[in-house]
Amino acid sequence: MEDFLKFKKMITPLIIQILFWIGVAVCVIMGLVAMIGGANTPYGGGQVVFGGLLLIFLGPLAVRIYCELLIVIFSINDTLTDIKNGLKGGAAPRAAGGTASPTGPPPTPGTPR
Repeated sequence: MEDFLKFKKMITPLIIQILFWIGVAVCVIMGLVAMIGGANTPYGGGQVVFGGLLLIFLGPLAVRIYCELLIVIFSINDTLTDIKNGLKGGAAPRAAGGTASPTGPPPTPGTPR
């Protein structure tokens, strides 16, 4: 609880996941409404039905991409927090290859290690 009060732990990724499912539901419902409305139109409703169908399939995809971009920002924050905590503890952060990064400057040529 203390981490939430000091803003060290983010709750926004959970909220983004909830908003994703709400966005998917809205896209599907709006697509169905558009398809039903287009089907009930006496003339020229084919484009509305096709638009509703596109909304049902492409709407959730667009919502997913948007939410993933937002979550990436918080993932970067978590990673940077881990690196900061690792540096405070005296441990060197691991490089991408899984080996520890060197501590200190590289040796000068001609001097023994």
